[in-house]
Amino acid sequence: VLVGHSAGGAIALQTALEHPDRVAGLVLVGAAVYAGGGAPAWSRPLLRTPQFERVGPLIVRQLGGNQGEAFLRASWADPTRIDDATWEAYRRPLQVLDWDRALWELVKASQEPDLVPLLDSLQVPVLVVTGAQDTIVPAEQSRDLASDLTGVPGGATLVELEGCGHLPHEECPVAFREAVEAWLRTAEPAF
Repeated sequence: VLVGHSAGGAIALQTALEHPDRVAGLVLVGAAVYAGGGAPAWSRPLLRTPQFERVGPLIVRQLGGNQGEAFLRASWADPTRIDDATWEAYRRPLQVLDWDRALWELVKASQEPDLVPLLDSLQVPVLVVTGAQDTIVPAEQSRDLASDLTGVPGGATLVELEGCGHLPHEECPVAFREAVEAWLRTAEPAF
């Protein structure tokens, strides 16, 4: 069973579509299937120019400052619940040598997902989890995803967690765990 969050949800979904014999089920959390996943197609050739190779890491380095903190705040339904330990955990990777170069390489490699035409062919159990207050991948997209997975045996299961944003596994860990455990118990015979 693969668990994928945000862009990782699209990766988990793609893996299940390409290797159905290796994936017994999916838990897709705020999965960015309909939009997101990198730079727009028109800009990708520019990203590989020598000029962008030099300034790209400087651009993404901005995520280590106020922009990154604003994105994290936007990822929670109630950012006042982000404690000091969580802030520190998000800042720690930004202290690794060349983190900005690594993020730049990820930006260059990422692309818009093209999975929508394949959704009806997925045939493994799926749990779609969304924070009801998710502003990064709105809950409406998760609802659409659950209804578009028409090949899923018994239909995809959708769980909307109230009081949660884009990171329900962090913001509402108990409710998230309970939802996943309940789904695993009901989907287990299919595994």
